Amino acid sequence: MALPLMPKATAVWLVENTALSFEQIADFCGLHSLEVQAIADGEVATGIVGLDPVGNGQLTRDEIDRCEADPDGRLKIIATDYPQPRSKPKGARYTPVSKRQDRPDAIAWLLKHHPELTDAQLCKLIGTTKPTIQSVRDKTHWNAANIKPRNPVTLGLCSEADLEKAVALAHPRVGATAPQYHDDGDHAE
Repeated sequence: MALPLMPKATAVWLVENTALSFEQIADFCGLHSLEVQAIADGEVATGIVGLDPVGNGQLTRDEIDRCEADPDGRLKIIATDYPQPRSKPKGARYTPVSKRQDRPDAIAWLLKHHPELTDAQLCKLIGTTKPTIQSVRDKTHWNAANIKPRNPVTLGLCSEADLEKAVALAHPRVGATAPQYHDDGDHAE
């Protein structure tokens, strides 16, 4: 069941303005009945101004009256045709200092096993820069002698789901040629 907007403020208003039981209010607001009782006793949410669920279109007065008359009744939120909020795309990702040394290894692995990924996808996937990717590809990275291609998922630089999603997005572009990474075979995987 969908929760009301600002559940605690809605609970404060319902406690102050209705004869609903604590269980009914708790069920509607997604709170524990003891928390609603503490709101009624003034121990919790003392500074929160109540939010009228009737005024903002989440409940009707008839629904409140029905549940006040029936102690076993449950409040039902009004279904709206508002679009559901979308999650924001992930921005730049923080990599702990202890894992930053693993980035070139992950880049080498991705270039070897998934050459169809673009540099921009690699940057977003493991949180690196295009010059770093280019230097690993060209073997001009300052630590090129010690780079061993290792899976970024096992290194903890990205999730398996993120990697699969990036590869799935790259497959339609397989016809496009991307610069290749050639491992000389000097390193163990």
